[in-house]
Amino acid sequence: MRNKTQSGRLARKAYLFLLPSLAGTAVFVLLPYVDVVRRSFFEAAGGRFVAMQNYVTVVGNSAFRLASFNTIRFLVICVPLLVLVSLFCSMLIAGLKEGGTVFKTSLLVPLAIPVASIVLLWKLFFHPQGMVNQITALFGMAGIDWINGDTAFGVLVFTYVWKNLGYDVVLWVAGLAAISDELYEAARVDGAGILARFLYVTLPGLSKTAFLVVSLSVFNSFKVFREAYLIAGEYPHESIYMLQHLFNHWFVTLDIQKMSAASVLLLLVVALPVITKGLASRRGET
Repeated sequence: MRNKTQSGRLARKAYLFLLPSLAGTAVFVLLPYVDVVRRSFFEAAGGRFVAMQNYVTVVGNSAFRLASFNTIRFLVICVPLLVLVSLFCSMLIAGLKEGGTVFKTSLLVPLAIPVASIVLLWKLFFHPQGMVNQITALFGMAGIDWINGDTAFGVLVFTYVWKNLGYDVVLWVAGLAAISDELYEAARVDGAGILARFLYVTLPGLSKTAFLVVSLSVFNSFKVFREAYLIAGEYPHESIYMLQHLFNHWFVTLDIQKMSAASVLLLLVVALPVITKGLASRRGET
């Protein structure tokens, strides 16, 4: 009984410390978004209630369908690629124990480089007269426009993985450090090989970390618009025309009703899997 009373007091103190942040989030994030949901059912100009008409208009918009397809394709390719590559690199780091300082630092350097600097670097590399074409010309290959051609999507994928690799590696390394060495030792005693230890010790021990890494990777994928916008402008190659470009155009033209409806649809697509997974994990714990 005494322990419950103490834990209750600690919980109340914690909520008091969190209250300013919760109030700020409610005023500047939650309440404005509730207004966005409301606006998605009304005309922007006359304020007339139109029910689901804004959503029908958005879904029927060809630019929205193209941007949605490119965004989904980007997520399907980039998120698994980043998760697997970062997990592989983190296991290499964990296996090094000592040394490997250059390798560890090289993974974290992209986090410290400003986006504008990355854009200048990429233009230096992928410009039609850039370093990549200069190198391929030595082998008799014709130069191509990497940014404004079919290769633009590959450049954007590489940018995303390179920029976020170090962040995910840090999370994986923390998860690996939380797995007890006794579990690995017990598995070795039972005759488990490297693959068996990975499947039956490492992966189960990283389940919570995996959920965090995947969730953050999905959220960070929506920030790649900065690179695409600065490299290719407002109207990039159609392979990298993302939802963020579309939202930017609607914001410039003050097409509030379309932007509101599309943002609600985007929230449902992004948030529902995360909420469902979180609720399922909580049920598993109870």
